[in-house]
Amino acid sequence: MTARMTDAHAPTATPTVVHDPLAAMHAIVRHHTDLFIERDADPDATPADATVAAVAYAAARRLGFIDADARYVSAAWARRCQGRPFDPADWPDDPADFGWTLPPTRFAPCPRELGLYAVLPDAAWVARLARAGVPTLQLRFKHPDPDRVAHEVQTAVGAVHGLPCRLFINDHWQHAMAAGAYGVHLGQEDLDTLTPDDIARLRDSGLRLGISTHGYAEMARAWALGPSYLALGAVFPTTLKAMPTAPQGPGRLARYARLARDIPTVAIGGIGLAELPAVAASGVGSFAVVRALVGAPDAPAAAAELMQRWATLRADATP
Repeated sequence: MTARMTDAHAPTATPTVVHDPLAAMHAIVRHHTDLFIERDADPDATPADATVAAVAYAAARRLGFIDADARYVSAAWARRCQGRPFDPADWPDDPADFGWTLPPTRFAPCPRELGLYAVLPDAAWVARLARAGVPTLQLRFKHPDPDRVAHEVQTAVGAVHGLPCRLFINDHWQHAMAAGAYGVHLGQEDLDTLTPDDIARLRDSGLRLGISTHGYAEMARAWALGPSYLALGAVFPTTLKAMPTAPQGPGRLARYARLARDIPTVAIGGIGLAELPAVAASGVGSFAVVRALVGAPDAPAAAAELMQRWATLRADATP
């Protein structure tokens, strides 16, 4: 089929053309096989015309980028080629390629590297892993009773008081503000429920904000808010919850991390000791785990092993 991109995502500058669009598309795919996701791939996609934008869109669809993300890749590649020759190996990796600029008013910053980021089900788990020296924690507590939620958030915040760690609260941003948490973490569906006034109130509170993303379109949405960090995933298969997108893999993680280098990044999804080398090699700043800790026979020992392994991998990667 002929791949098409919508006008809303087309570059505004004069389009750059290629001599053989079909060959150019295949060259992009050949150079970037580590980005391939079979589940979402369109093997019949072909360029609608000879522009770099159309070639890149078709290549992205063949690699398995969903339509919304393929459109961002298309426009980014076209922008990148306004200042340099078309090169199928030169995947766009600069915010300027995507037309992204951070807003002048941003959320409070957090460290570039958050280290081991433990996502935990209740305040007791938060207290246990905080005492074990885990530097960054998230309370992901799900309960229909708002009073129970408020109590759990307050208890978790109290549990880390005076300890050298950072506590983010998943979803319940009003309770996080009331309890004086370090930050809040929101998913894309959480952002859907916030008004512009809510976002301004959250930013003005001084809370740090982390946002879950699963590809270029969601990264663009998060980027525009000026968050404290971006969570990138799911990197590997996970059974903890139904994911709206296929596992992105370490190849895409590396591209996302390079693009988001102006914001702290956290890899998440199916990460354990075996996956750490690929995660560290991606250049991402931190990694989040759930099952590798809450499912471990000795969670503090598992946390210590993860932190030691990460420190070794990061040291080996430093020039």
